Amino acid sequence: MFRKKLLSILFIMHFGIAAFSQNKDAILGKWLNASGEGHIMIYRSGDKYSGKLVWLKNPENDKGQLKRDTRNPNPQQRTRPLMGIQILQNFVYLGDGVWEDGSIYDPKTGKTYSCKISMVDNNKLNIRGYVGVSLLGRTEAWQRVN
Repeated sequence: MFRKKLLSILFIMHFGIAAFSQNKDAILGKWLNASGEGHIMIYRSGDKYSGKLVWLKNPENDKGQLKRDTRNPNPQQRTRPLMGIQILQNFVYLGDGVWEDGSIYDPKTGKTYSCKISMVDNNKLNIRGYVGVSLLGRTEAWQRVN
C-alpha cells in the first residue's frame, strides 16, 4: 500500500515538473540580476524572447545625471541612458525550461556574449554567458521580482 502511494506521488511529481518545464512563457516577467543592481523585464516578441533593463539600484552617476551606456563599442550609443536598453535578445525556447541562441549585453564592459537561459524553478533563472562554446563562460542566478 505504502509503495503504491509513493509511486503515485513520484509519478505526479515527475509529470508536474514536466508540465512546468513545457511552458515556454514561464520566463516572462521581471528578474533581479545576480549583483542586485538591476531588474530586467523579459518579454516575448513573436517566437523570440528578449529582456530590457527597467530598474537600477543607482540610476544616477556621481554628478546626479542618469547613467549612460558609456562602454558601448558603438560610439553613437554611448550617450543613451542605461535604463531601457536591451540586455537579452533573440532567445528561442528549446523545451525543458531552456532558452538558447540568444545573446546578453554587459553594459559594465560593453561586451556582448552568446547566452543560454535555464529555468531552475518558477523564481530562479541560470543565465550563462559565454564566448564560442558554453564551456567557456560564466553562470549567474537571477531571482524573480514580485
